[in-house]
Amino acid sequence: MIHSKKYGENKPDLIVLHGLFGNADNWHSIAQSWSEFYTVHCLDLPNHGKSSPMEALSYPKMADSIVSWMTESDIDECYLLGHSMGGKVAMQLASNYPDKFKKLIVVDIAPVDYQPSHLEIFQGLAEIDSQRPASRKAADDILAKFESSVGVRQFLLKNLKKEESGFSIALARKNIEEGYSTILVKPPLSAPYNKPTLFIKGANSDYIQQKHTQETVAFFPEASVKVIPDTGHWLHAEKPVPFTNLVKRFLQH
Repeated sequence: MIHSKKYGENKPDLIVLHGLFGNADNWHSIAQSWSEFYTVHCLDLPNHGKSSPMEALSYPKMADSIVSWMTESDIDECYLLGHSMGGKVAMQLASNYPDKFKKLIVVDIAPVDYQPSHLEIFQGLAEIDSQRPASRKAADDILAKFESSVGVRQFLLKNLKKEESGFSIALARKNIEEGYSTILVKPPLSAPYNKPTLFIKGANSDYIQQKHTQETVAFFPEASVKVIPDTGHWLHAEKPVPFTNLVKRFLQH
């Protein structure tokens, strides 16, 4: 089961996919601004938010779960945007089901393998689940031992849920951790996607690099790249206005 949040009515459909440890709510403000022109569907990916857990996760399995949701939602064709891990899911969707997607936007990720960079975050989230802190402040104190960036901690703590025994993390954390090596690798793309594709890079982020060009163009021959200055990996949160405008321009031309 895929959980979604919908913004707008009776306009062209745009599906938005969050990154690792994210959820649909991450896109709330931006989705509101896009809803003037599109019916925006912000999805929780499997193991995240209110969507169902998925064991032995893979990019094809995640893609298939979204296509099933599209069928249930009577969406035959739409625009597609994904950030980070969600960008890899979006690439898989476009490659496997090209007829369903009119244009593709991939935010700060490339179709390549990446090195592990979240191992301490997994430890911090596990510690919160173990200790069940009584307040958000206490949860942040626990996470601060594993992640120094306040911004990253604020993002991660959006997954907190209040229970009688204290706060816990609203993620299928063990499924994500067990599938982490799969998340890191290049999605097993089946065929090139020959429609307009936009890769958006944060200037200060190293997730998209010049050396990735050949692998990217092999599967996305119509790709262009735009760089947003003075931004890192969460460029849509750091520079929401340039980001939303860039997406609108690409989709409308």
